[in-house]
Amino acid sequence: EHPKCLFSVCVCFSGLIGRSWSMLFVSGGYTVKIYDNQPGLAAKAITEIRKQMEELEEAHMLRGELSATQQLDLLSSYDDLAQALEGAFFVQECVFENLEVKQSIFQDIEGHVGKGVILSSSTSCLVPSNVFSKVQNRSRCLVSHPVNPPYYVKLVELVPHPETSAAVMDTTHALMTKVGQAPVCLKKEIDGFALNRVQAAIIAESWRLVQDGIISVKDIDLVMSEGLGMRYAFIGPMETMHLNAPEGLGDYMKRYGQGFMRVMHSFGPVPDFFSEGAKSIINEMCELIPSDREHLSARMERRDQLLRGLAKLKKEHA
Repeated sequence: EHPKCLFSVCVCFSGLIGRSWSMLFVSGGYTVKIYDNQPGLAAKAITEIRKQMEELEEAHMLRGELSATQQLDLLSSYDDLAQALEGAFFVQECVFENLEVKQSIFQDIEGHVGKGVILSSSTSCLVPSNVFSKVQNRSRCLVSHPVNPPYYVKLVELVPHPETSAAVMDTTHALMTKVGQAPVCLKKEIDGFALNRVQAAIIAESWRLVQDGIISVKDIDLVMSEGLGMRYAFIGPMETMHLNAPEGLGDYMKRYGQGFMRVMHSFGPVPDFFSEGAKSIINEMCELIPSDREHLSARMERRDQLLRGLAKLKKEHA
């Protein structure tokens, strides 16, 4: 029999990440108990998941080896935390980004589970040493940070608390791999983790280039979507460099290292995203894609469709 998992689906986050995690875990054959402290919301989440899964099955994009019906049979909803935690070996918290709320939830969870149960947080910006500061046994705690939308973007960053045991990291890595995600392990915690630090570097230089009148908003996005992003969809920056010189990375640095260092020294200060100048960049973006709900929703739907297609292509070429 498959072990059981628990997901805390947050009201204030409308359950998006909680529902995504639930769908991923049932796709791997795990029993998932969805908990929400607002009566009826966990049950509502299952209704939403059912609709999504039926659409995915119709489009031949349902993950895992089980049918939508079989996966839905693994889901149950709870308004009572103790009942939801019963039998769980892994707890995935998905509440909104509020440190005090997360600390409080993990205090409550710890009171209901045995010492071997792994406690995982979905936070994208709070470090484990803060999230788990009120937990007694911190060796079983870690952050599992997914990328939105997790059903199509497989990366999960596993970030240890300074006290997290190697066994907990290994178990979580194996679990994420089994449900079809692509886990990466950070060796220690750092603000922003890895993905958001790399993203921040791209955002900063893109913003500066637009701000300094070098390039337009539309064209800097094309630099990524029609340039760097094409290869980064399959290989990372390290392998890109390794393959771009006849004798690999060392050779690449001999050829281009000095040039890159010169360019890096020319980078400007951290941009001020709240200055008067920033408003013109925001306006330029909004002229391309208006920021009303209708236009943004249509572009989000397009993004997800494109990611579905890319996920399918990556699977075929795995």
